[in-house]
Amino acid sequence: MSRNQARVQAVSQIVNRKTTDVTMPEPLSKIWASDVFNLAKMEEALSKNAFKAIKTTVQTGEPLAPATADVVAAAMKDWALGKGVKFFSHIFYPMTNATAEKHDGFIITNSDGNAITEFTGSLLIKGEPDGSSFPNGSLRMTNAARGYTAWDPSSPAYIMHTDNGATLMIPSVFMSWTGEALDKKIPLLRSNSAMNKAGQRVLSLMGETEIAALNSSCGAEQEYFLIDSNFANSRPDLLLAGRTLFGAAPAKGQQFDDHYFGAIPERVQIFMQDFEDQLYRLGIPAKTHHNEVAPGQFEIAPYFEAANVASDHQQLLMTVLKLTAKRHGFMCLLHEKPFAGVNGSGKHVNWSVGNATQGNLLDPGSTPHENINFLLFCGAVIRGVHLYGPLLRAVIASASNDHRLGANEAPPAILSVYLGDQLERVFNDIKEGKLLKSEVGGLMDLGLSQILKFERDPGDRNRTSPFAFTGNRFEFRAVGSSASVSGPLVAMNTMLADSLNWIADKLEAELATGTSKPVAAVKVLKELMDGHSNVIFGGDGYSAEWHRMAVEDRGLKNLPTSADALPALREESVVKLFSGTGVLTPVELESRFEVYSEQYLLSIEVEAKLVVDMATTSIYPAAIEYLSQLAGTASSMAALNITLDSGVAAAVAKEANAMMTSVAALSAALDVHDFDSTEAHMQYSASTLCSLMLEVRAHADALEALVADDLWPLPKYAEMLFIK
Repeated sequence: MSRNQARVQAVSQIVNRKTTDVTMPEPLSKIWASDVFNLAKMEEALSKNAFKAIKTTVQTGEPLAPATADVVAAAMKDWALGKGVKFFSHIFYPMTNATAEKHDGFIITNSDGNAITEFTGSLLIKGEPDGSSFPNGSLRMTNAARGYTAWDPSSPAYIMHTDNGATLMIPSVFMSWTGEALDKKIPLLRSNSAMNKAGQRVLSLMGETEIAALNSSCGAEQEYFLIDSNFANSRPDLLLAGRTLFGAAPAKGQQFDDHYFGAIPERVQIFMQDFEDQLYRLGIPAKTHHNEVAPGQFEIAPYFEAANVASDHQQLLMTVLKLTAKRHGFMCLLHEKPFAGVNGSGKHVNWSVGNATQGNLLDPGSTPHENINFLLFCGAVIRGVHLYGPLLRAVIASASNDHRLGANEAPPAILSVYLGDQLERVFNDIKEGKLLKSEVGGLMDLGLSQILKFERDPGDRNRTSPFAFTGNRFEFRAVGSSASVSGPLVAMNTMLADSLNWIADKLEAELATGTSKPVAAVKVLKELMDGHSNVIFGGDGYSAEWHRMAVEDRGLKNLPTSADALPALREESVVKLFSGTGVLTPVELESRFEVYSEQYLLSIEVEAKLVVDMATTSIYPAAIEYLSQLAGTASSMAALNITLDSGVAAAVAKEANAMMTSVAALSAALDVHDFDSTEAHMQYSASTLCSLMLEVRAHADALEALVADDLWPLPKYAEMLFIK
């Protein structure tokens, strides 16, 4: 089969690609966290007093004395230099979902002209990048460029290697000269502190005496696509927008369900093992990897870590994922919907809270009806999702995630809580004023002697729920694959802190009347369920009946687009939530609305411009050339008194003309700039621009099915998804 020359070359290069040179990996015990300056390495390098001080800071957030910071900095420098490092960088996380770095050398010169290495506590603690070009959402004027990075001791420093060098990376916060948070890390640290304070109140009221600091934990499952770079580099839409703006569905997609958990292609397996080897050296606990549902789609899932470290590791994982894919001849696509018609990619955020004394406070144990602490914390989550569902939708909002939410592959844009049969019965009993013994799942017996019996879970999974309880944690399944997990974690921690404070206030009032602790807890939980049980739903979240019931009967909000969701950040209740817990000031929250709204608008604008450009300069010329060939052939045949059917030519002409009419309409729509508000601008982009892009695409995809294969200018879905 002949093809466009670029596509022919791409297929040839892939088919004839040499096998990647592989070596046997070193044992995990040798490489684990070998490039991380963690507590174990600090203990080896520091004096007992210095190590005790830094350990306390890492584990409890206590401030570190400047003298100790000097000692830690010297030890960190010596360790890094011993591994060939020449530069260091305060790595931080601006409001872009990406990471930012400014590299500095350890080198300084002295009076006699010699060069020496220096790294003091002051250099470790504070950096000063130029903050002028980072999103700030009007937090500062154009001429106010200064920003500060500051070391976060609770997230360990690590080394990033290149082929000819290495850099010491120091996880940091990023703030303006006036002290406002310009990043994703400061709100996360604040939210964890607020949750800890509120959680300790509740536990203390319930009679707990030894209460270690509470921390949230996170395990984020990462889905992604791998496309051979020979194809990807021939697609301007993949290069600039991260997704295909055109592409007809192939004859075979995912309908056979043969890719999910299937045998991993050898080339991909080699990539995965190289990728995970690097993660292990960086102390990232990659746990599982497998084929996902769509062809060309895969998933990696790390083990649980403290939320702040997990967030940093997630950013690092995405960076290493892209870099490693490039070395293996792939492009890694983290877009939520890179290909129409097949499943997109998410990032399921598994979230829990606990401490060293009470353990995981979202673990019900075998008798959840008797586990009052669990019921209170779980009840707090239920109340939080009910009150702040629109906020949870807003923190996962993006132009890319809008393509994924609500389809038969991802949770709907209506936020509800799935508890499972057993737990839902427990909370319904509480609502009815009784607390009966809960049931266990029972033994799973298949009647096969060679299959051991095992205890099954007390409830099934619900993959249509956006916020599901999965045994000892909640899984926020609506988060997008390209997103930072920080935003969702901030929202979940903060709403939990608010609900725990509400519970604590109610408990204090009940206990003041002489009510016993268990009775007081059940009374408070009954009041909670009376007001917030509407958010609990265990059925099919995709069904039209649930969408009707959720909105009309239960009063939940359906926010299908980011244009609908982002204004939730301006709601009075959300402003009070963040300011009351000390997580974000009203000014900091407003800045996030401005930044995320601008990112949404710019993403759609870039895609719309790409649609116009690709349709005009690539697809239309291919259609015209094919028409020219058909016309020439028909004329030659007519000279021989042979008449050819003109149906294909007529169809190509019809679709080409219709496509260019839609392109003209889209171009005109892009020139509209006068809007009364940001909200109005977003609604215009969501409705007018996105609809016109789909119109252009419909005609272009129809042309792909008509135009001769050797003339089509873009790699096709069948090639990109199936040729590895």
